[in-house]
Amino acid sequence: MASWNSIPLQVTYEALGWFAFVSWSISFYPQVILNFRRKSVVGLNFDFVLLNLTKHSSYLIYNASLYFSPAIQKQYFEKFGYGEMIPVAANDVAFSIHAVLLTAITLFQIVIYERGSQKVSKVSIGIVSVAWLIAAVCFFIALPNHSWLWLLSIFNGIQVVMTTIKYIPQAVMNFLRKSTDGFSIGNILLDFSGGIANYGQMVVQSIDQNSWVNFYGNIGKVLLSLVSVFFDIIFIIQHYVLYPGKKYSKLENTTEEEDQIREHLVRPSDQSSENV
Repeated sequence: MASWNSIPLQVTYEALGWFAFVSWSISFYPQVILNFRRKSVVGLNFDFVLLNLTKHSSYLIYNASLYFSPAIQKQYFEKFGYGEMIPVAANDVAFSIHAVLLTAITLFQIVIYERGSQKVSKVSIGIVSVAWLIAAVCFFIALPNHSWLWLLSIFNGIQVVMTTIKYIPQAVMNFLRKSTDGFSIGNILLDFSGGIANYGQMVVQSIDQNSWVNFYGNIGKVLLSLVSVFFDIIFIIQHYVLYPGKKYSKLENTTEEEDQIREHLVRPSDQSSENV
């Protein structure tokens, strides 16, 4: 297993990693606090939360397994070389555990707080069901030959797909309502900071090792950062440029308005389900 060549780069790597962990971890709290204060989750898209829980659960399985399992690490070294470093750090595992917990809390708030006529779409339920069905089938395929690294690549792929599509329902909902009221921008600003730091951490490791294996060896982490930053920029533009200070005046949408929103939300999700 490779070791660090530069102490300053190692310190920078650790600092960026834990900065990303803190930013991403804190990013969950503004939405939870906003829901608690309003005693309402109107404006928060439920598909976003459900897809996010699946994303973080699969990412936790990937991170924890690769970080703690000697057998999986051995398979990783055999594939990418014993001179490489494991592309998962302690902060990645800590973040994943925290993310699953806080997303589950947000899902619980959806159950107990005022939610108007909003509900989880059947398309999102279908996407999540298919994702976990694929994971279960792949587990039994990997079991005979102990192809655990391959199985982890499946979980990594699931989290990449979930990351790609989870933001779409919220972005579309903001567009249709012409408002970001009920959706915390603090969550997005912190998520944006964490994404930049996470990408920077991988760059630092590559510079130290004079190798870019950790990028395609952990493509999920790379896409996680890039996709998150891309959608964060969209949400920032919606909040500060397109719909600044606009409040959504109705807690209860009419049936016609709700059907229109659901129709538009289903379309992008339906297209994305083909990628799963």
